[in-house]
Amino acid sequence: MKRIENIAHRGASAVCPENTMVAFERSLQFGATGIETDVQLSSDGRLVLIHDETLSRTAGAEGWVKDKSVEELRTLDAGAWFHADFAGERIPSLDELFDLVRGKDILLNLELKNGIVSYKGMEEKLIQAIRNWGMEQRVILSSFNHASVVRCKRLAPEIRTAILYMEKLYRPYDYAAKLEASALHPYKVTVTREEVAAALAQGIATHPFTVNDPAEMQELIDMGVKGLITDVPDVLTALTAVHSR
Repeated sequence: MKRIENIAHRGASAVCPENTMVAFERSLQFGATGIETDVQLSSDGRLVLIHDETLSRTAGAEGWVKDKSVEELRTLDAGAWFHADFAGERIPSLDELFDLVRGKDILLNLELKNGIVSYKGMEEKLIQAIRNWGMEQRVILSSFNHASVVRCKRLAPEIRTAILYMEKLYRPYDYAAKLEASALHPYKVTVTREEVAAALAQGIATHPFTVNDPAEMQELIDMGVKGLITDVPDVLTALTAVHSR
């Protein structure tokens, strides 16, 4: 069986608080071949990993990520909301994630969270960090903000990009090709076998999200997708192991 990229959505987020170092570490223990995470900017321009633009759901604080310095963000508890066992987990920096996967054959899917908050200079900062760590061949940059995806590609043609989308698009493979994107990251229910094949014919991979049910995983693998974004990388590891015997 061909390798299916097993991309852990915000880390092993079914069993750990999302977008924390423990979630990323656990996903690797579970056999993930990739990690998906969300990138934002602190008020002092540091790249931090958190999904929501506001802090209330996962960090137990009022206010917006963009209005807090990295030091202020580091004082917050990003684990207790999930379970008391994870109290004290912090909002990580991108550098911490890069350090975790250094020397490992792991794909990093970095989602730019710049659809609601327009983070000025975010693309430049992110690309500079990727180059500083020598991660150009290990990263795929995605966003629901497709103008940002195009900007990333223009700044760094050597780094792969992907377009995220929730609704059905007309000929998404042609749209991705126009944007010079390497992959489609569609919501799972929009995927069809015909579109996966048409995308592949143009050298464009399909990585649907967020796929947690084994039957759905198998159906999408049978359609020819190159990878799955999942909260349960251990489930996908077990599924692909069965079929590789």
